[in-house]
Amino acid sequence: MNIIVVDDESTALHLFLDEAVRSDHSIDFHYFKDDPAAILSYCGENEVDGAILDVRMPHISGLKLAKMILEIRPKIKILFLTGTSLTLEQIDADLRPSILGVAYKPLTGIDLGVFIDRFKQQKAKMKVQMFDGFDCFMYGRPIHFSSSKSKELFAFLIVLQGKNVTMERAITALWPDKDLDKAKILYRDAVWRLRSTLEGVRCPCVNFGRAMLSVNVEDIQCDYYDLLGKKKGTYSGPFLPSYEWSMDYEDEVESLREEMKIG
Repeated sequence: MNIIVVDDESTALHLFLDEAVRSDHSIDFHYFKDDPAAILSYCGENEVDGAILDVRMPHISGLKLAKMILEIRPKIKILFLTGTSLTLEQIDADLRPSILGVAYKPLTGIDLGVFIDRFKQQKAKMKVQMFDGFDCFMYGRPIHFSSSKSKELFAFLIVLQGKNVTMERAITALWPDKDLDKAKILYRDAVWRLRSTLEGVRCPCVNFGRAMLSVNVEDIQCDYYDLLGKKKGTYSGPFLPSYEWSMDYEDEVESLREEMKIG
């Protein structure tokens, strides 16, 4: 996780965040003075997950800087620092969906620890297991799907690695023997249930378009993706054994398994 920190004077803040890095190697903090050109250049050239911005700085306000950063990194999450009585309600409505909160000076380690946890939760990926069954986890806990078909639909989207899936393609794979009108009803029910499940675990990893779905692969940690990337792993057991359409991928999976053994 990469977080930029922009403030013109807070040594205490830097000391705390440096300590956070030493205790949690999943976080990288990059510090900037209020230099918009340097900040925007960095954001354009690097993946940035979060920003901690001082609201009042000599050369640019944190609120204005946030809008500029969001034009480059629309998914970034922002924490504002202030010594005033600024509230979320006083911030422009178009900024609010990207704001994790407002932290008030003087800051304590406890205050910052809470917001660091929020950054980490926003970045948390779903862990997906596709070998020897299909199971999904968030924060180490298994995800319960309200129907078997919504779960299967999710597996189908993951296997297609971000490609757009039309309703017709999903129906062909998941409901091949159903009457078309009945299959459309079942598809819409599965989509609704899948959306509800993902909202419940706070993982917006599927794009729900009009009669079109796709998965955000960057939000998912998956053993199948690891195999495709030829990362070391066991990959034991059958690949998605419960789903007939998975047979279309068996040759590829077995070929990669053999290649990994040879390597």
